[in-house]
Amino acid sequence: MEQSIVERTGVISVAGRNVPWAAWLPAGPPPDTLVLIGHGASGDKHEGYVVALGRSLAARGAACVAIDGPIHGERRDGGATTMPFFDFAARWSSDANLTDSMIEDWRTVLDHFLSDGSVNPKAQVGYWGLSMGTILGLPLVAAEPRITACVLGLMGNTGPTKDRIASDARTLQIPTMFLVQWNDQLFHRRDAFELFDLIGSSDKTLIATPGNHGDVTPETFRRSAEFLMNRLAKSK
Repeated sequence: MEQSIVERTGVISVAGRNVPWAAWLPAGPPPDTLVLIGHGASGDKHEGYVVALGRSLAARGAACVAIDGPIHGERRDGGATTMPFFDFAARWSSDANLTDSMIEDWRTVLDHFLSDGSVNPKAQVGYWGLSMGTILGLPLVAAEPRITACVLGLMGNTGPTKDRIASDARTLQIPTMFLVQWNDQLFHRRDAFELFDLIGSSDKTLIATPGNHGDVTPETFRRSAEFLMNRLAKSK
């Protein structure tokens, strides 16, 4: 019988910023696994694949949390007339504090969930994030020692923060699965393979699938979830 899932939402204040979150938790005792989910540019914490992944992992016994990225979801100005994707691209190029502020947001959310009784305070923590979820998530994973396994991808060694991404990738020593879309029109597979090669972990797996940037298959989602749960279980 499928495990019952509880969905919660809330907002946490971080250095004057409101950070909206959504969580999917297995009903019952506090779980000993927590997965942070970073969405892509133009999406938000309630994007279809984020909710599906959160519920799928919660059904396997893991608590999952997603937050709205900068200028996305509930953090977006209601009067904005341009698409979040283009606004993020402009912010990525112009805001030198963007990455560090997102790391601070995630760390505060992580602190909250490890201390409010939602999960075991000693829970194993994983991260899953593609595209913008890697642009802002790879530096988080590199900086946060409580994260012990991750899924990244749909991103290459390119862009305004290329040097930082490359430097942080070299420091990664945790199990990492990296997803590549062979015909990605945003991040060429050449740059994606280069970024994968830079990742320092000896336990790293690459999955390359035909299709454009957003054509990640259900099979790939399933394999990434299994990888994360498997590696987190081994960390206990």
